[in-house]
Amino acid sequence: MGEISVERGELDHLLADAASAYEAPYQRSFAELAASHRGRPVAEIVPLLRDAADRALLGFTPADLREQAEAISSGRPYILRVRVTGR
Repeated sequence: MGEISVERGELDHLLADAASAYEAPYQRSFAELAASHRGRPVAEIVPLLRDAADRALLGFTPADLREQAEAISSGRPYILRVRVTGR
């Protein structure tokens, strides 16, 4: 299980939100990778997750990304605890 803190005004960077003008929610990218990269090597998935995190302006650590990639590769669920900060 991972954990990330996100400013309230930037929550749409992480979660898909049809009302948002922001184009790169991480949730959508993660779901697409989970569907297309199950069984693929973790080393192949990590850079794709890093690109998605960078586009979404999210500060996942290398360990976070590796854990997510392992979940995608194995097909197991990944739980991300999100702490919303700010007003």
